[in-house]
Amino acid sequence: MAGPMELVTTDRTVGSTRLARLIREVSHLGAGAGDQVADPERRPAYRALAQSVRALILDGRIALRTRVPAERDLAAALGLSRTTVTAAYDLLREDGFLESRRGSGTWTMLPPGSGPAGSGGWLLPAQPGAADVAIDLSCAAFGMPGDLMAEVLAECAQTIAALTSDTGYYYAGWPELRELIAERYVERGLPTTPDQIVITSGAQHGNVLALGLLCGPGDRVVVESPTYPNSVEAMRRARLRPVPVPIGEDGIESDVFAAQLRQAAPRVAYLIPDFQNPTGTLMSVERRVQAADAARAAGTWLINDETVSEMALDVPPPPPFASSVSRAAAEQVISVGSMSKSHWGGLRIGWIRTTPRMATELAGQRVAMDMAGSILDQILAVALLRRGWGIVEERRERLRRQRAALETALAAELPEWTWRTPPGGLSLWVDLGEPSSSEVADRAAAFGVRLVGGPHFGVDPGTFEHRLRIPYTLPEETLRDAVRRLASAFRCETALPPVSEENRWVA
Repeated sequence: MAGPMELVTTDRTVGSTRLARLIREVSHLGAGAGDQVADPERRPAYRALAQSVRALILDGRIALRTRVPAERDLAAALGLSRTTVTAAYDLLREDGFLESRRGSGTWTMLPPGSGPAGSGGWLLPAQPGAADVAIDLSCAAFGMPGDLMAEVLAECAQTIAALTSDTGYYYAGWPELRELIAERYVERGLPTTPDQIVITSGAQHGNVLALGLLCGPGDRVVVESPTYPNSVEAMRRARLRPVPVPIGEDGIESDVFAAQLRQAAPRVAYLIPDFQNPTGTLMSVERRVQAADAARAAGTWLINDETVSEMALDVPPPPPFASSVSRAAAEQVISVGSMSKSHWGGLRIGWIRTTPRMATELAGQRVAMDMAGSILDQILAVALLRRGWGIVEERRERLRRQRAALETALAAELPEWTWRTPPGGLSLWVDLGEPSSSEVADRAAAFGVRLVGGPHFGVDPGTFEHRLRIPYTLPEETLRDAVRRLASAFRCETALPPVSEENRWVA
């Protein structure tokens, strides 16, 4: 939790017009509604207003340590009396969601102890064969059919044998794989040549390479809020400073993004434009153009994580981000992709797509890290890609069925939970209706389900405490069983002892 000295040095602000718009989106406050606020719980107007602001803070729509507008300005923007806003601010200060300093203003914060233990660090899936987990919902990924891998290995045997007389060092990647990745970008609408591709050991490796080349200790990096936690953890370990920007229904909020680029002067902005992890949001073309133009004006590089771009379920697969923006703006876009979601996470194949010059620099950066990637993995990747994208379409169809099974089970067992069906991706971003995510995750472990609470996906500790990410990558019956267990954990009022082999419910 930031102390008062950190609060008074923040450069985050939210204007009265924007805060009023956000409040109306999450509450029953209407423009010009006056103090007679329509509220289903018949709360006084100031309590309804305080609840709306509290929800915006918990959901990351307003970042922590953000200066809020003066009471008079917010009252005018909402059409409420100043007395109502003053009472709401007082209640938020009393509950620990605002802190004020005379002459300096008022900032958002979280009550002491809101940051759950264990919310930082790497997001790791359960280890294979772990005895203490019956159903693992912490990782959104697929396995690989064993018979398919056996066939591919047999196909590759001669190629592998022929290459053993070579050194095996391909700093930018095996040429044939670079060609295939470039061809896929061309098929998706973005002209690309093999010299624009660098093969990496997965998308996370690509993100780390790009951040290492472009940033130094102390540099700011703008990120979506919520976002993929392992990328944020990598930034922190490199002593970079993540700056959160909230996500709306069609992507990162453009006005806030542009303002943060001006105020924070970040070297890089890290975005997940396609079926964002964890929200599933698909960034609109309009917001892509706005983000790219703002980044170009600020001299900020965009790292676009396209790991799940192929997992389109209700819409056509989106074109690459760089194909939607101007040529000048595209020069500052680095696209990072991977086969981990489309094929198999155990096949550590990712890539970076950028300008030829930047690709050369990234390959040099890679030499200092691990010399080159596994040529065996790259040969297997080529064999899989040569088979076409049938396996990807099969996975899309399976995901549609599993998503439907998960939604049906949640609606039946936990009707108080809500979510927005994502047009693609691998998981639901579920609203529990109360700030109990960390507690539910802890209790679920005692019922044989492993999942990760919402705060793990927030940049600011303690945000998204009312959210859970629930993947739908497991078989339908397994998902139904998991939801039954989650419902039991959510409604269990008995104090549970520390989770051990004796009190876990295992299949």
